Amino acid sequence: MLLGGTIAGQWSTPEEWEALLVRSRFKAVTAPFDCHTDPQAVAAYREICERHGVVIAEIGTWKNLFDPDPVRAAQAMDYAKGQLALAEATGIPCCVNIAGTSSPAGWDAADPDNYTARTYERIIESVREIIDAVNPTRAFYCLEPMPWMVPDGPDEYLQLIHDVDRPQFAAHMDFVNMINSPRRYLMPEAFIGECFGKLAPYIKSTHIKDTRMHPTRLTTILEECSPGEGTLDYEQVLAIMDRHLPKDAPVLLEHMTTFDEYAAAYDYVAAAASRAGIAV
Repeated sequence: MLLGGTIAGQWSTPEEWEALLVRSRFKAVTAPFDCHTDPQAVAAYREICERHGVVIAEIGTWKNLFDPDPVRAAQAMDYAKGQLALAEATGIPCCVNIAGTSSPAGWDAADPDNYTARTYERIIESVREIIDAVNPTRAFYCLEPMPWMVPDGPDEYLQLIHDVDRPQFAAHMDFVNMINSPRRYLMPEAFIGECFGKLAPYIKSTHIKDTRMHPTRLTTILEECSPGEGTLDYEQVLAIMDRHLPKDAPVLLEHMTTFDEYAAAYDYVAAAASRAGIAV
């Protein structure tokens, strides 16, 4: 697998980003540009990655398609189409977003409406609209699972893939986001194996992190954290991934803030991979 993440640190030019990339040791990265970036800069970042043998694994949208403000919702839809079109033009396999919410509390908020039949139909309609507008042949539009938003489990993801019914709709894997109950938390390897066993044929990119639960505080409190700061056995987790994913599958650390935090997480996962006999 190709272990990497998002390049953190201070940079304002492709050359400064390149220096951080080399220090990071990453073999896969998230795109450091978007559909509003000057095409010459996009070309420069792509050339840097090619020169260092680094894959740009995914480009994010991270906009709320169901924003209660119709202007912002329309802007989010236009941006999603622009991001998928850029992924198609540059050969980035995964354009990823979350499904969206009509909640006024935030773009990724937990809300009862997230699970209504109408919202489910809106998810299908929005994904189809984005894919049909761009008509990609090598890039895939994907939804990152969320703890409180469809898709929130492997079966729900499979059903959504079936219902969207577009070959360029695929899966983005974030198993920690789907560890959203004590049952899944307490038996994580079985659940992670289920996720990859069911979704592996559709996975275009994978996020990795860790999770921890407060065992004595009621009710359930689950927290995301960096690899090594939670309770996942990463030798077992990586072995599951290695069994199901291609050898060149991108696996991206996420949600650290600083370069040093990413470096520490990289070291932890790389050491676990070495003990498991898995190349990263």
